[in-house]
Amino acid sequence: MKALVCHTLTGIEGLTLEQDWPEPALTAGTVLIDVQATALNFPDVLMLRGLYQERPPLPFIPGLELAGVIAAVGEGVTRHKVGDRVVAYSGGGAAAERAVVRQERLIPMPSTLTFEQASGICLTYFTSYHALKQRAQLAAGETMLVLGAASGVGTTAIELAKLMGAQVIAAASTDAKLEVARGIGADHLVNYSTQDLRERIKEITGGKGVDVVYDAVGGPYAEPAVRSLAWKGRYLVVGFAAGDIPQIPMNLLLLKGAALVGVFFGSFAQREPQVQLANVRELWQLFEAGKLRPVVGEVHPLADYAQAFASLEQRRAVGKVVLRIRG
Repeated sequence: MKALVCHTLTGIEGLTLEQDWPEPALTAGTVLIDVQATALNFPDVLMLRGLYQERPPLPFIPGLELAGVIAAVGEGVTRHKVGDRVVAYSGGGAAAERAVVRQERLIPMPSTLTFEQASGICLTYFTSYHALKQRAQLAAGETMLVLGAASGVGTTAIELAKLMGAQVIAAASTDAKLEVARGIGADHLVNYSTQDLRERIKEITGGKGVDVVYDAVGGPYAEPAVRSLAWKGRYLVVGFAAGDIPQIPMNLLLLKGAALVGVFFGSFAQREPQVQLANVRELWQLFEAGKLRPVVGEVHPLADYAQAFASLEQRRAVGKVVLRIRG
């Protein structure tokens, strides 16, 4: 089968598109999927350099999530059957024509979405819904700042926060990215390449500050965002797309009665599977009702994998970057 394989931890240069890679073995409790599309995420970029929390042994096939059609089921599989359209948070191995995934990681694909749209809903929507519901406990009427607002997680955070009744301030590095945020419901826009983030937030909130910060960027924007928290504000640490892990003066949290809250979806899903299952059910109702529409900024054929990864690595991506595996 065709498969994108990482042989060395040297970034995009360590990838090779193999034409005859061995198919993964079907075992008890697993499902073999004909992968139609896989969405790329910033953790994929980090994994290619050995910088992510999880380091799969070399060689490995990247791709943490997928959409496809079940080709075969292993012994003991009762939840799914051949021909089912599914999405999966595979945890790896999705950038190939076929992937094997444990049955509990599979979810029926929302009928309202294409394979390209569906391939990227697991990691981003699951992360953002957990972040806003369980970690921030975002309430209607509160104000939330989203850093990296046009990214895969940023766009989902905006969508979900609006459905929860919050006011959203979207911050991004270009006006074009901010227009994407506006199009999915952001109430206010901040270009932190040309505007002072803290001063703009003061202006928008009348000096009150924001109740929640959703930060998947880190770097130089973190401290001014912390300083922009309202009393009892919550700062969600989602990721570090800027590359630098910020050093936060802890006295700022003390003075604001604020909380610094970590968001690690993978660990949450393992430790609290029943809560995650309830989250999935609620999200799927929103998909089927047409209330959530994933933002897909780029779709590339598998052969153009370098261009797709570069878009993420260079922070050009808007919404999800997807590899079309078949067709």
